[in-house]
Amino acid sequence: MSEEPREAAGERLSEEKLRERLEEQVRKLRVQDLLLEMAVSVLNLAARRIAKEDERDLEQARLGIDAVRAIVDMLDPDAAKSVREGLSQVQLRYAQVARGGPDREGAKAAGEGEAAASEERRRPSGGPSRLWTPPGSV
Repeated sequence: MSEEPREAAGERLSEEKLRERLEEQVRKLRVQDLLLEMAVSVLNLAARRIAKEDERDLEQARLGIDAVRAIVDMLDPDAAKSVREGLSQVQLRYAQVARGGPDREGAKAAGEGEAAASEERRRPSGGPSRLWTPPGSV
């Protein structure tokens, strides 16, 4: 007999195990978990649309800020607190850039971006991250 049927059966078994694992993960997943991931992702993208001059799009940043503001109260209290802190930082940066305020380095020197500076100090070599993540999620 050839090896082909055994390999196909092994692949099916692997696919079945993978589906079972995915199904178990979905069973444990909560809507608040997805909302938190979504809020952090949208907030990071909004921050990027503000901070990176070659990608700057203040309308997209404002839309991201509004979206996070709309869902932050649906998050678990600890997560909501962390997201609000990041949201405040992004809103402040948005206001500075929208009115032609200081550049990124000037904003850091003025005290904005303390969370980013803290993240840079904790991050191993490989460069600082410019993406905000809620404490305890990394």
